[in-house]
Amino acid sequence: MIDENVVRHVAWLARIQLEEDELKKFIPQFTKILEYFSILDEVQEDVEPLYHVNELKNVFRDDEPEDPLPRDEILRNAPKKENGYFRGPRIV
Repeated sequence: MIDENVVRHVAWLARIQLEEDELKKFIPQFTKILEYFSILDEVQEDVEPLYHVNELKNVFRDDEPEDPLPRDEILRNAPKKENGYFRGPRIV
């Protein structure tokens, strides 16, 4: 049963302030929303829960070791580098 206390509590959880006329307006609206959810519960009684609508398989490639890239190629696009390493901003 939706009453003013329930609406006040939901408003408090949502961190919104409602005037008295707004409280009275939301009571029938919340009731309709909950009735709609009960209709949805009846519709989906025989439906298995889905984790994803598409049947996806694990698409990861095998993790096999490869030769590393040369250091010069890795640092080629670095905006700043020093002694063969990336140079970042000083953090104090």
